[in-house]
Formats: sequence, C-alpha cells, structure tokens
Amino acid sequence: MSESDDAAKTGARRAFLKNVAVAGVATGLSGVVGETFAQTGAAPGSTGSAAKPATPATIALNKQYADFLSFADAQDFEDARRGLVATLPEPVVIKGAGEFPAWDLQQFAFVKGGAENNAPPTVNPSLWRNAKLNMNHGLYTVVDGIWQVRGYDLSVMSIIRGNRGYIVVDPFITTEVASTVWKQLVIPHLGDKPITHVIYTHSHVDHYGGVRGLVSDDDLKSGKVQIVAPVGFTEAAVGENIIAGNAMGRRASYMYGSLLPRSPVGIVDGGLGKTTSVGTITLAVPTMFAEKTGQKLSLDGVDIEVLMAPESEAPSEFMFYLPKFKAFCAAEDATHTLHNLYTLRGAKVRDALLWSKYLQTALDTYGGDMQVLFASHYWPTWGNDRINAFLGAQRDMYRYLHDQVMRMANMGQTPLEIGEAIRLPDSLAKHWYCRSYYGTVYHDAVAQYNLRLGFFDGVPANLHRLQPTDSGKRYVEYMGGAAAVLRRAHDSFSQGDYRWVAEVVNHVVFADPQNTAARQLLADAYEQLGYQSESAPWRNFYLTGAMELRNGVRKGQAPAPQSPDTIQAMPLDMFLDYLGIRLNADRANGKTASFNLVLTDTKEKCVLGVENSALHYSKNRTSNSADATVTMTRADLNSIMMGQTNMQKLVMTGTAKIDGNSQKLGEFVSWLDNFDFWFNIVTP
Repeated sequence: MSESDDAAKTGARRAFLKNVAVAGVATGLSGVVGETFAQTGAAPGSTGSAAKPATPATIALNKQYADFLSFADAQDFEDARRGLVATLPEPVVIKGAGEFPAWDLQQFAFVKGGAENNAPPTVNPSLWRNAKLNMNHGLYTVVDGIWQVRGYDLSVMSIIRGNRGYIVVDPFITTEVASTVWKQLVIPHLGDKPITHVIYTHSHVDHYGGVRGLVSDDDLKSGKVQIVAPVGFTEAAVGENIIAGNAMGRRASYMYGSLLPRSPVGIVDGGLGKTTSVGTITLAVPTMFAEKTGQKLSLDGVDIEVLMAPESEAPSEFMFYLPKFKAFCAAEDATHTLHNLYTLRGAKVRDALLWSKYLQTALDTYGGDMQVLFASHYWPTWGNDRINAFLGAQRDMYRYLHDQVMRMANMGQTPLEIGEAIRLPDSLAKHWYCRSYYGTVYHDAVAQYNLRLGFFDGVPANLHRLQPTDSGKRYVEYMGGAAAVLRRAHDSFSQGDYRWVAEVVNHVVFADPQNTAARQLLADAYEQLGYQSESAPWRNFYLTGAMELRNGVRKGQAPAPQSPDTIQAMPLDMFLDYLGIRLNADRANGKTASFNLVLTDTKEKCVLGVENSALHYSKNRTSNSADATVTMTRADLNSIMMGQTNMQKLVMTGTAKIDGNSQKLGEFVSWLDNFDFWFNIVTP
C-alpha cells in the first residue's frame, strides 16, 4: 500500500468515526461511554457500500404502515415546535472533551421533512416520522416559568423557575452537553440565576449523568444545591448494571446503533430521542428524597406533589405535580411511544400492571386540574382534554398488554404464541403516542409472560434444549446439509419470508460460522427486517447484526463499565457481589480462601471467603483464622476499581497493608475473570 493510499484510507476511516462518535452506548447504563468506540476505531467502518436496497417485500410491508396510520395529522409537529425560544447555531455541534463532539445533530441532516410520508424505502415510515420529529432542537417554553431543552441528547432537560433561581429536572447524559446548553441557551435567554435544586426523576443514566456540568462540587458540599430523587435511587442507579454490566454494554452497542453509519441504511433515530450524547458521565448523590405518594416538597418556593412509581419504567422513579403551574411531570411513564417493558440491552422486566395503576392515580388525583404534561423524553401535551386522553390511552395500553397476555397464558398459550397473536386495538394503535418506537407489542408481551411465569413455556421440549452450536449442526444435518438449506433459504428470501430465513440460516451460521454464504444470507435477512422495523432498537439490532456478520467484530478498547462517580457511590457489598460474579468456578474448584478487608476511612470491615467455588462474605466483622488481612482506604479501593493503580503499587508505597499470606491473596485474584466486552453475538 502506498503512503497516499494509506493516508486516504486513514482519512476515510477518521471521517466515518467522526460520523459515529455521537452515539453513546447506553441509556440506563451507569457509565458506559460511547466515546470509546469513536476513539479506538472499534466501529468496523461504513456499511454504505455493503448495504443493499429494500426489497419489494419490504417496500410492500412498509406501505401497510403508511396506509394504516394518519400521516396527515400534524399535531405532533406543531407541539414539537411550540414555544421555541432559541436554538444552538447550525450546524449543531457540541464540543466534547476529546477529539470527537459530544453531540453532532448534523450527522442526521438527511432526516428532514414534515408530517407527510416521505420515508426512504429502507426505513419504516412510522419510524421515519418519529425521526423527523426528533430533529427539532432548542430551548422551549412549556408554560410561563417552565422550559425544556430538547434535541441535544436522548433525554430532555426541564427547568422550573423558583424564587431564587432554577430547579433543573433530568440534566442529560453528559456534562459536556449539560454545560454547553446551560451557558449558550439558558443563561443568555432566561438569565443567569443560580441552580438551587436538581431533580432526578428516575435511576437511568440519561436523567442524571450530566449533573456536574451544571453544579460544582463546592455547591454540592455546601448545600447550595440540593439533589432530589426518588427513594432507592442511588442503589438502583449504581446497581442495575453492575452485575451484568459487561453483557448489557455490549448489547447496548446493538440497541443504540453505536457502530452504525448515520444514513437511511443505518441508524436514523434512537426511538426516545435522536441518539445519546458522548462524553463524561457523572453522579451527584441525592440529598433529598421523594418517599411516598402524596408527599409535598417545597423547592425554592415551588410546591411539588409526589406520585411514586417504583418498578415501572425504572426500579426507582417518581412523577410529580406542580400546582402553581397546573403542570404534571410524567417522568418516563407517559411519553410519545409504547415504552419498553423489557429493554433489549437487558434488565429486569418491568411491571405493566403497576405502570398502568400509577397512570390511573395521576388521572384520579390531578386529571381535573392539569393543563400541561411534560416528560423526560419528547415534547409536552397541552390542554386538559388532550392530557386526559393521552394519559388514558397510555394507561390502557400498558394494562391491555399485561391483562391480555395473562388471559392468553391462562388459556394455555405460550409466550411466542402470545407475542405473535397479540395486537393493540385500533383505538390505541392509531394514536402516534402508542406506536412502537422504543418498546414493541411483541417483546413487551413476551416480557409480561416472563414477569409472571418465567422463561419456561411449559412445553417439555423447551425445558432443556440443546445449545445453539450443537442444535445448529444437527438441524443442518437433518435438513440435508448447509448447501441444501441455503438453496431453500434463498427461495424463502425471494418470497420475502425474512423471519424464517433468519431462523433457519442462523442454524447454519452457528453450525459453521466460517460459512460465508450463510453469513451473507443471514445478514441480508437481518437487513430487510431492520428496514421494516418501526422500533428504533429493533432496527439497530438487526442492522448491527448484519454489519458484524459481513465485517466481523472489530475489537477496540472496551468502554469503561462504570464512571468514577458510580464507583464511588457503590456500596461495599455491591463491590463484593461483583467479585463473586467474576469468580471462575473451574479455577477455584476444590480450593478455599478467606480474607479480612478493613477500610480505614469509612470504618467498614468484612470477612470474605471462597468455598465450593462460590464467594461469601460477612459484614462488620473479621476472622482470626483468615488467610490474610488487607487494610486500606475505600478511596484507594476506588482507585483500583477505576484502573488508576493496583494492590502491588499500594503495598509498595505503604498506602495499603497485607498481613498474613499475601500469596494466597494473589492466588485468589488469579481465580477472577476479566470480561471481554467484544464477545460475539451473531456468531458462536
């Protein structure tokens, strides 16, 4: 390769990486930062040349959406633009801490148009409409005294005027975005007043990660700024993604299209907002808590009435009413989409029955009074009649999914049968705010079955199925070999039967991942399924799967699993639980160990041990028979967890001390696994 060729290829790669840099890995993750993908070149390069056009079958299916839904209805477009105060200058680029921007809306400049259906053939027209709506950006007036900043992250930041300053609700994902928006939009147009309170409506990272871009450590320590959150917030925010954080992060790279090009054959939207920002994720620990429904809080002279909503969209969540403004904040329990009852990145299943009951409580308590409803994503809804209709439909949608799934389950139907059969009634399905931009009727329904009955569908054949590689080989053999399978699968593909092609050819790929023809055909099927998907996460999963089948997994530096703030907020027992997850049972087989851990700054101590290839621990005690005692500070333990130092260095400098059998401690460490972020998903 010549120097000029090398330079050209490097330039093209850097241009593509700049295009994908804005894609953060995960909303709801406690610190996986998408910037790592951009900086390391993990993205395998633009799939533009490899992408194929929509087939006639895909075009026909997408036309069914266009015919069913009312694209002449422009109300959402009016609402999304209503109250605009100012925008950031075009092109909309927010500088990041590194080489790549924290936010670059220009990447999605190809998404344009109004309420009309002008979708490219490679994008579901309903999703394309949603993608156009999410191109609106700026500072907006909700009502006099309440504003929102939208279009600069997956989530929305709301601002409430208090007596002395501002109350901020949900300060975006990253500090770079929060700081820029505050300095360039809020202060110039609303005035430079202090922030007195920051409210986290719930425990997902897109609603707290940018907090330190708005408030300083000094203001937090002095109490000038109070952090308000629902009870249980810190444990939920820190803990949801610790135990399975590596798997969640990798799957989230699929869900949010982090590795895809921004184009009509790549990512067009995130489903809840355009995409996620990239940069520094922080966490300021709450100082005030919403604890029970009906509780009244006074924040800088503004009265807030609490409606708790735990185990709905997040493990820790609350909504609230502002009597002064006749405004209701629905957090993430009533937005302009069918939300996830199960998120494809992986998390605990959410309870649609509880969710619907919380919305009923909102209607019962405030339905006669509220004049505006705003939420943590999308634009507000104005007018009492419209709000009640919106909340009623959202309530009924979640209740319908729960109750109809359980009705069918109690009649003996299996989750896959239920998922295939269930449909929202037209009275719900024709509302744009009940469409499947994020959750879907199918996977939400299967999730509710799992919530009540677990993974097993009652069919004995499914109780102990063969693992995919073994079953793949046997299926292929039974069907006459790979060549025979692929011949028939090509026929099915030409008939537009992409789900069947994906199911059958997946067996061939897992039987022989080196079978290039099988990988290409499976990629083609995934691609068409992605083009057909109304849900942005489904589209992103399918298209990322197709890309990795065609190009392989391009490994780079793995994203940091947790932010420094998250690590510092992690309780000791959560850290020890995570050690247990890392324990390799085979390497620890037949071995035992026990250690005392003494943290001098936090006055914590515990004894942990390994027996029977499992870790156990007891807090607030030590053992005289332990193999060794480790004495250090929690601050130094945090530094080890963040990769800033290691135990050997701390011992050599005298910062940490090991009394007893230090070799045994080293042996224990050798039993712990380190997780590879870039594990295979679409191949064995």
